[in-house]
Parts: sequence; C-alpha cells; structure tokens
Amino acid sequence: MPWNKKEVAPEVVRDLNKKFSCDLLFASILARRGITRPGDVLYYLEDDLRFQHSPFLLSEMEDAVDRIWQAKDEGEKVLVFGDRDVDGVTSTALVVTALIDMGIDVAWRLPSGDEAYGLSLDAVEDFAAKYGTLIITVDCGISNNAEVARAAELGVDVIVVDHHNPPEVLPEPAIIINPKLQDSGYPFPDISGCAVAYKLVSALRFSRHELYKQELCLLNVRPLTDAYAIECLKVVNMTARESLTETVVPGAVRVSQTRLVPFLQGQQIMVWDADLQKKQLEKVFGKGVDFNVLDLRPEIEKLIPQAAGMSLLKLKDMSRLARYRDEPATEIEGFFNLFVTFAHKKTEQAFPDAAKREQHDLQLTALAALADIMPLQNENRLFVRQGLASINSGNVRPGLLELLARQDLLGKRLTSKDLSWSVIPVLNAAGRLGQPELALKLFLESDAKMRDAIARRIAELNEDRKRLGDEAWALVESPAYKSLADYGGLLAAVMDKGIHRGITGLVAGKLAQTHKVPAIVVTFLENGPAVGSMRSLRGVDATRFLDQIDPMGDLFLNHGGHNAAAGFSFPQEKTAEFTARLKEQASLIELESPEDESVAVDAELPHTYLTPDTMKLVDRFEPFGKDNEELRFLVSSAVIVDADVIGKVEKKHLKLTLQCGALKWPARYWNAAERYNRDFTSGDKVNVVFSLARNAFNGTETVQLIVADMEKAG
Repeated sequence: MPWNKKEVAPEVVRDLNKKFSCDLLFASILARRGITRPGDVLYYLEDDLRFQHSPFLLSEMEDAVDRIWQAKDEGEKVLVFGDRDVDGVTSTALVVTALIDMGIDVAWRLPSGDEAYGLSLDAVEDFAAKYGTLIITVDCGISNNAEVARAAELGVDVIVVDHHNPPEVLPEPAIIINPKLQDSGYPFPDISGCAVAYKLVSALRFSRHELYKQELCLLNVRPLTDAYAIECLKVVNMTARESLTETVVPGAVRVSQTRLVPFLQGQQIMVWDADLQKKQLEKVFGKGVDFNVLDLRPEIEKLIPQAAGMSLLKLKDMSRLARYRDEPATEIEGFFNLFVTFAHKKTEQAFPDAAKREQHDLQLTALAALADIMPLQNENRLFVRQGLASINSGNVRPGLLELLARQDLLGKRLTSKDLSWSVIPVLNAAGRLGQPELALKLFLESDAKMRDAIARRIAELNEDRKRLGDEAWALVESPAYKSLADYGGLLAAVMDKGIHRGITGLVAGKLAQTHKVPAIVVTFLENGPAVGSMRSLRGVDATRFLDQIDPMGDLFLNHGGHNAAAGFSFPQEKTAEFTARLKEQASLIELESPEDESVAVDAELPHTYLTPDTMKLVDRFEPFGKDNEELRFLVSSAVIVDADVIGKVEKKHLKLTLQCGALKWPARYWNAAERYNRDFTSGDKVNVVFSLARNAFNGTETVQLIVADMEKAG
C-alpha cells in the first residue's frame, strides 16, 4: 500500500508556529491536515468551554426556555420524547434530569419494541389524556408534522430539539431548535442531538441568572487622529446582537444628530473606566451632554485580577480568543470577550451546583458525538475532550459508572476509541433489541444496585446483538453482492425478513464499507411495515436520496436522518413499488471517486524525535474519529529486535520490539503474521508507519507502536 506524506509550504508552517506559539512539528501536522484557519486551529489548542458557541445563538432558544419556565410556574405536566439509540437516550436523560432539578412534573417515553422512530400519534394522545400540556422531543421531531399538528388540536405545545436534516415543510405550531435549519443562526450545524439538548439545558441554567434576557450595551470611545470613534455593542444573553460605530469630530455635530440616541435609548450602558469614557464623551459633545453609564471595571477586576490596571487597547490583544481571529480584534470586541468571561464566572459563583451537573452532561454529550459519528471538529472536540477529562477524573456519572465497571474500564485512562469500541456498542444494544428504556433507566435510576443489574442486562443484550449480527451477515453477504449488478454497481441492497430490525443500520454500514458504495438493508415486521436503513458514502446524501424515491409522500410512512445515515419504513404491500423506485433512483447516483487507499503520513520522525513525550503531541490531537483520524508517523531504518506471532484464536498478529536510536519500542502489527519471514525478519532494518497508543498492564502504563504498514529499508 503506498504511503502519502503531503508536501506543505514551509512558510505556512512557520506562520502557524509564530501566530499560535506551537512547536514546528505540531504546526507541520496542522498544515498537512489543512487546519490553518485560526477558527479551526482554536479547537486543537484550547479546551476551555468558553470557546463553545452560545446556546442563545440558536433561533427560538429564548422561546423554548420561557415555555419551560412557564410549565414550571404553572405546574404543568411535561413529556420528554426521545429515540432508541445512544444519541436519543443520552439526550432524553440529560433533559429529564434537568427538568427534575427544576422541580417540573416530567415523564419520558422512547420508541420501544417495533415502534417507529420519532414522535407518535399514540404518544401524543396518551399524554394529552393524562392532562399533559408540553412535549419536548429530543433527537427527533423535525419530521413529525402530523403528530405536532395533532398535539396542537389537543392543546399540547411542542418544543422540537433535533439535529436531523429538516424537511421542506417544518412541523407547526412548534418551537424548533435545530442547528441545521437554514435560519438557525448557529455557526456550526454538525452537532449531535444530545449536544442540542445540552445547549437547551445550558440555556435553562443561565436563565436563572439576573443577566437572562437583560439587554445591555457595551460602549467604548476610541480617539482617532482628529475625531473619536464611539463603538457600541448590544448584548443579550452573552451574545452580540447589534453593533454601531459612529465617528464624530469634536464640536461638529450635536449628539441628537448622530445615530447614538436611537441606538442607546432605553439601554443599560456599560463601559470600561467610566472616568476616562466620560471625559472623552465630553470632548466630543461638550459638558451639556451626560451619558448615564455603569463602570464594569471594578467588578471585573475582582473576578479577573490579571485585567487590573489595563486599558481595553492592551486587554484586546491579551484575549485568548483574539489569537484565533482572521482580523485583529477591536477594543469593543475585546470588551465583549472580557464581559462574557466575567458573566461566566459570575454564573459559576451564583450556581456552583451547575458545574457538577455540567460535567456529567458533557460525559453524555461526548458519548453521543462519538456514537452518532459527528465530525470531530469545532466544538465537538470540546465536548469529547471535556467529557473524557471528566470521566478520567473519576467523577463518573451514575449509570455510566456501572457500565464502565461491567466493561472492566474503571481506573483506566479512556480515549475516544475506548468509548467507541467498548462502551457505545454495548449501550446501543438495548435500543437495537427493542429495550431502549433499559439504557435510559441506567442513567436515571438512583439506586446503585438497580443500576448494576441494568448494566448487567444491557451487557447480555449486547451479546445477543453480536449473535444476530453474525446471523444477518450470513443472510445478506451473497444477495448483496448479486444486487450490485441490479443497481449498476452503484448501490448494494438486500431485503430479508430474517434480519432483526434493530441491526439493519449495522448491516447496511458493513455492506457499504465492504463494497464502497451506498447500501440499503430492509426487513419486514410481522403484522407491521417494512423497515429499512441506508448507509452512504462517496458523496451520496442519504436523506436526499430517500426524498427522491418518495417525492410525493405516497410511499414512506416516515423517513429521515443525516447525509450519511437514514432510516425509513413503508407498507409491506408496497414492496414492489419501493423496489421499482429504488432501481430508478439508483441509476441516477453519481459516486465520488473512492477515497485514496494510500496510508496518510502526518510526519516523518528522526529517531531522536521519537520519545515517550511524543505521546503528548498525540494527546493534543485527541479525540480521534470522523474527520480527525489518528496521527500516523513514519520512522526509517528501525531495527526489528524481536518478533512473536500471537493471537487468541488464530495466530495471525505480530508482537514486535523495534529499536529506534537508543530506545526500544514494543509494537503490535495486526493481521500481519504471514508477512514475517517473507517480507522482513528479525534483525532487518525497516521503515515503519505507525500510530502511538498507551498500553496498561498490571497497573503499569507504557507507550507502544501500532503498525499500519512496514517495509524493508532500502
């Protein structure tokens, strides 16, 4: 397999090194991965949650918060309706816990057994019959037009908290919080359903603060050569809403002739250093004009001592956020960043209980980001890094604690890979086998013995899931290969009633990866509809593809999802119609070129550069996953000191010791036993492409090489 180390311009590396004060190796890897925009580099250098996007950037967030507080104040019954997968279960657990903390009468419901995805008419009508008046959907709801309309008929309000691709016609009447809406106002759409729920809960917590919905105006007067710039920024809920800069020559105009009066009217005006600001305003407009301002400086200096005695001109350049701007920060922007930091610290002081809750919420949000294969870019990196840090600190959320113990993971330093391989599949098994309520109860149950029993049952279901997966693969492997001819080599599709409905997505995903084309797997429920999953790659949008199969809405009972993964159902009697339309649309598929099958190399390391400290560099790039693959390094002329063929069932792996300079490194080379004594042997010098990983054994942690490819040197 060819190795590919992209060339990068030295000046780009030097610029990153200088601008962000990072070492040249780190900078070269950033450049090689195309991470050069300041706003992208931020999330590889910073861990502070202040760098996440404000929940109030989401349109209708204030409406949702106010409606929930109304439910609290009026003693209403609230239903949280989620989904059966990890994203849906964590979303539900997060919101239900927050509402319980608020003292709200809350119930929850998930699709169980063979129930369809999304809010159901039965759920709406059952809840209304119990005198419920507010439903909050999480990780679902954006396509439930009929159900939301029915809720309105019954006097039940609906808040949709979702992240799936929205349809052309949105459900109404409903308050909708979804970063993928065209007018959502949110700068990063690719967060999980649980992350959207986390934003709602964060907004609810902030709403307890006196600053909630309070409209403030930050003002700063900045001298120019022969004039003054008066900068104003309206701030609500720690988000910048509207700005104005008025340049005025002293004595040239009256204040009433500027745009300042209508902009500032009715505002609480806040400044940094009131004495200085008033003197400068007096120079501009004369002594007869009095601006009623509040000086934030004394209070901010108490909470942020490093700001004491400094001007906004100096403070703006000291801001960490200013480092990650495409353009230099202005004084008013520096003032805004300082104010937001101040407001966060004030909130933490006022509500210390929220910090512990937030840490537990981030553990769930991290699980959801990895489970729903969200791109590990932007604020998703913060969610997963902070969630992992919280877990590794020992402050593990109840429920997750018992699951980690069951998987023998307690006390180990967990990574994103550990969660993806050893925790998420187990947690997902409950939903796949029709018992998602078990996973949710695991996070909501207050009794530790009950949680342990639930964790044990979920682990048993995971074993059942593995067996069903093996059985399903035996059913689909041959028909899927044959189906490629029916669909012009552009799609693999299998329909078989022997496939359990809970694993259609897993099987479709395996088919897609095996054949490198989109895949569809359909099963047939007894006395129910046909249910299917689509997994896509090579540029095919799964939800759009399904939309094109049913443009008139006369085939699917429901469908929806993401670009890469979607689900659907249709009446069994329409199977022939579905197959005909599938073949028609498959013929129109345009596949992007398959991904380059070469091994990407992030950096070539001289022997002296490969030390245990290299692991710190790897840690900085964690978490690894979608759009952020593991770092791979290349070393040349390493010596194979020792080699053993290993394997529990089949002896097909290599356990190696490689010498690089003065250091000897333990290494693993999976599925490579047949290459030993054929392509290389003990004593040979080899060029090696590898990643680094920690290995814990008997309480001792060592760094080892995980070999991706190896060739004899020379």
